[in-house]
Amino acid sequence: MSWKTLDDMDLNGKTVLVRVDINVPLDDEGNVTDTTRIDRIVPTVRDILDKGGKPVLMAHFGRPKGQVVPEMSLKPLVPALEKAIGAPVKFAEKCIGGPAKVAVSKLEAGEVLLLENTRFHAEETENDQGFAASLAALGEVYVNDAFSASHRAHASTEGVARIMDNCAGRLMEAELTALEAALSNPVRPVVAVVGGAKVSTKLDLLGNLVEKVDTLVIGGGMANTFLAAQGKDVGKSLCEHDMADTAREIMDKARETGCVILLPTDVVVAREFKAGAESETVSVDACPADAMILDAGPDTVAAISKAFEGAATLIWNGPLGAFEIEPFDAATNAAAQKAGELSRAGALTSVAGGGDTVAALNKAGVADDFTYISTAGGAFLEWMEGKTLPGVAALES
Repeated sequence: MSWKTLDDMDLNGKTVLVRVDINVPLDDEGNVTDTTRIDRIVPTVRDILDKGGKPVLMAHFGRPKGQVVPEMSLKPLVPALEKAIGAPVKFAEKCIGGPAKVAVSKLEAGEVLLLENTRFHAEETENDQGFAASLAALGEVYVNDAFSASHRAHASTEGVARIMDNCAGRLMEAELTALEAALSNPVRPVVAVVGGAKVSTKLDLLGNLVEKVDTLVIGGGMANTFLAAQGKDVGKSLCEHDMADTAREIMDKARETGCVILLPTDVVVAREFKAGAESETVSVDACPADAMILDAGPDTVAAISKAFEGAATLIWNGPLGAFEIEPFDAATNAAAQKAGELSRAGALTSVAGGGDTVAALNKAGVADDFTYISTAGGAFLEWMEGKTLPGVAALES
């Protein structure tokens, strides 16, 4: 661990610039419909307040592309922030310049300030040094608590950290600690579950994992591509036939590194993709030509469960089948419940992330049983791919 935390900082009487990710969904009336990301930043903000600091929150919202888009203002988030944090939250109409400086100067002990959307300025995504300096001028200490935005080298995630005394917030600290334990320095054996629709979107991920983990479970639509690459008929299933050579290269690489790739041996097939569709379980060698593979079968789930039982660490990204629709959620639910059971018993360190993954684990009712669930999407994937995250690298320097 080469980054500082809030425990290393003297914040008493200081204005603390905090990069957060509160890019939350709103309804038509401007009410927050899912407070998860807001709830996750509360420990950091409360810690700063308890240490006598004055938190000034920087965040983006949507993709305004450097323009002022009223519908993407952060102002509607103030009531939800006040409720979650339990302190008054003031709002600055701009994130730099006169309005921001005046708002900071009026901030009193025990209050929080939220700056307007950083992406209303094109200089934010360009990581413009002048813009970063204008943000930095508002505070004395920089705290990055937005792991989910740290795969972008933006002014508020990377530029500011380069010119201010900095540290990781509690959410960032938790993310980095969990991720280092899962892949950078894991207790072995390590199993990774990678699901999803397409191999083409997760090439870097698969290539990195076969060098790092002991067993790689491949599920979802991408498993069909690997099965087809082995010469199996996958009928009308979602499948990237043009990626067959790439799939074979990944399997060859796994053999060289000693990584076991676990693919379905039996599958659930149907003629139509809808809830309650008539389905049957068949061997992967017997998929009907007019059917689609929509889930892994019970024999496959048993093999996955056995791999989990023999593992010390699990990393999970993506479902094993079309989990949104019953009965094609069975394999994902069963495997997730096994992982949750082992994690609850202290026999497995389990880390999961990615939008579909979180939704699938919530649906299976085991999200609270996993050791850690990351709220990050792209940043979690890029970390799994072995890439350097600019926002994290800036803290480490």
